[in-house]
Amino acid sequence: MDLFNRIVGIFKHKFLHKWAVFIIDVMASFIASLFVILLVRILHIPYDFSNLQLGLWFGGSILFSAFIFRIGTVYRAIIRYSSLRELNQVSIICIAKDFLLWLVMGLLTPLTLMSQLLAAMVIMDFFITVCMLIMVRVLVIVTFGYIRHRVEDEEKIRRVLVYGTSEKSLSAMMRLTDSTTYRIDGFIDYNKRGKSGIRIDGKNLYYFRNADDVKRIIISSSVNGILFANVADARNEQDRLIQYCREAGLRTYIVPDIDEIKDGSIIGNKIRSINIEDLLGRDEIKISMKEITENFSDKVVMVTGAAGSIGSELCRQLATLGVKKIVLFDNAETPLHNIRLELDDRFPDLDFVAVIGDVRSEQRLDYVFRQYRPQIVFHAAAYKHVPLMEENPCEAVCVNVNGTRNVADKCVEYGIEQMVMVSTDKAVNPTNIMGCTKRLAEIYVQSLGLAIERGDIKGTTRFVTTRFGNVLGSNGSVIPRFREQLEHGGPITVTHPEITRFFMTIPEACRLVMEAATFATGTQIFVFDMGKSVKIVTLAERMIQLAGLEVGKDIKIEFTGLRPGEKLYEEVLATKENTVPTCHERIFIAKVRDYSYDAAADTVTRLSHLAISVKIPEMVILMKETVPEFISKNSVYEKYDKA
Repeated sequence: MDLFNRIVGIFKHKFLHKWAVFIIDVMASFIASLFVILLVRILHIPYDFSNLQLGLWFGGSILFSAFIFRIGTVYRAIIRYSSLRELNQVSIICIAKDFLLWLVMGLLTPLTLMSQLLAAMVIMDFFITVCMLIMVRVLVIVTFGYIRHRVEDEEKIRRVLVYGTSEKSLSAMMRLTDSTTYRIDGFIDYNKRGKSGIRIDGKNLYYFRNADDVKRIIISSSVNGILFANVADARNEQDRLIQYCREAGLRTYIVPDIDEIKDGSIIGNKIRSINIEDLLGRDEIKISMKEITENFSDKVVMVTGAAGSIGSELCRQLATLGVKKIVLFDNAETPLHNIRLELDDRFPDLDFVAVIGDVRSEQRLDYVFRQYRPQIVFHAAAYKHVPLMEENPCEAVCVNVNGTRNVADKCVEYGIEQMVMVSTDKAVNPTNIMGCTKRLAEIYVQSLGLAIERGDIKGTTRFVTTRFGNVLGSNGSVIPRFREQLEHGGPITVTHPEITRFFMTIPEACRLVMEAATFATGTQIFVFDMGKSVKIVTLAERMIQLAGLEVGKDIKIEFTGLRPGEKLYEEVLATKENTVPTCHERIFIAKVRDYSYDAAADTVTRLSHLAISVKIPEMVILMKETVPEFISKNSVYEKYDKA
């Protein structure tokens, strides 16, 4: 099979040599002349050819064919691309050949009595020769077409080795048994001793210890890639096998999750290459799905910012929890349209309502609450880009602060059971406008919730705030930006060689948000364990390598300097000093300073008036007075910091 593939691969990319075509045409013409003699004998037509006459017939056929075909240059044409014009040329050449054959036979031999037979033989020779040459060309075209499709089918199949011998690895092999895209040629695993000779279900198990072993395995097995049965295996091998694969130019793939399988088979395009999100993520979070489902089952849930990265993922996950209805609220028309189409397609039996609106509009919010009567509200609408908010601080206040107040007030007015606010790690000791506005939003929500608990304000709504860091792949974040720069050939721009960030996947963040909302007992700010921080330059290098490129050679990394309001290092959210543990090992309750509701409400009102009036200096000064830990960095607002 391998030899056949090599042969057809060569034939696919090369043409028949012109002299090979010439010889084939001459032989076909000779066979046609031979067939004429056989036909005369089979039909018992009386003739009396001498050996000299037969020699002239066969010799003339070869010589005249070679002479005419050489002059006609039909042999120079590429047979697989033959057209009707070339067939006309073939016919003319055959006429010339048979005319010479008739002329020589008539002049050099006494065939006057058989002139009619000779003429008939020449005519038969013409038609048979034309048919033979056409058959040769048709045969080549058909053969080439078959081989081309055979080679293309082979090229479409990706021959892979499955990593590991766990149950998931064996399951991956079974699920791909009938795949037309992937073919499992064996297994590969790490072993210090490098023993070999083991077979699993009739397939070889290869062991590797180092990069040389991987290269040797690639050569011996002729595979195109390594397939990981789950993200955890890929993450564990990112500094070993995946690195060896990158050095050897071998692709790495991940098997889809079980929810990406339809009708018992894997959807063809779901198996994908390993990406940076897989390697930066962490082990799967253990959450109490039973309690979460009970909390949201058969309820009307509203999500503000539903078209954003976090909001849209919240909608996807809520749709699996048996909610009665989801109200999608956002001011971005096209993204909101897209998420509604996606949800309608994936969950046709669930009731979705897409509402275009802005959290800055109290009247629009009032209509939505009055019309759909949500029971739980997830507030994810916000402006989040740090440099942009440094340049547009008034809009940051209008949306992040006043918009949050509008949503919270409507929740109290309409007796919403619970409002869950999505916040950010940038609200901790903020150094920029965006982080401070999120902290101010936290203050208002927290003070309102505590006032309700104390009985100072009439209401039943429970307020929960969740803080987490950067989410992988969110709209406008660093990873999509790096991907775009990679597609354009670089360079990849990083603000500072030492800048670090905490990362969390979008699904992980949303699961933790719902978990926190489930076991919240009052007005609390929950913070998440973000794991270890990652150097952004390391992230850029990994993305370049995953693309099969070399850092500095194929794609350069350029440092552009910190942007306005940007921190070099983000705050660690969960420490023993600033949090209280909960029943979930990755969720903590933040220790924060309490604010009176009257003071918080008065501050938000004043900030809103200043923002609407675009009185930036007065507004920023008030923000810093309210949040004294707000110290601007690399910003024009540093001049408003107290000495």
